[in-house]
Amino acid sequence: MSPVIQVAALHAEAPAADAARFVVGQDPEGHWVAIEIHGRAGGLFRSREAAVDYAEDETDHRPDAVLLSGECIELRI
Repeated sequence: MSPVIQVAALHAEAPAADAARFVVGQDPEGHWVAIEIHGRAGGLFRSREAAVDYAEDETDHRPDAVLLSGECIELRI
């Protein structure tokens, strides 16, 4: 099982994430998640494509604004 990455920790530990506003990945249960790196927006999605589309729409389609995570991420409500 992969460790769960907290978005704040990912932002603090990965300088490359500074340019990204959203992180997209899967939670421990396999749901697709898009989370704004400061925790101000996000959601659960049926597919990777839906999560990426949401994140891209929220960031005005900036090419560097969405980071895809290979680790599990968690949406905190």
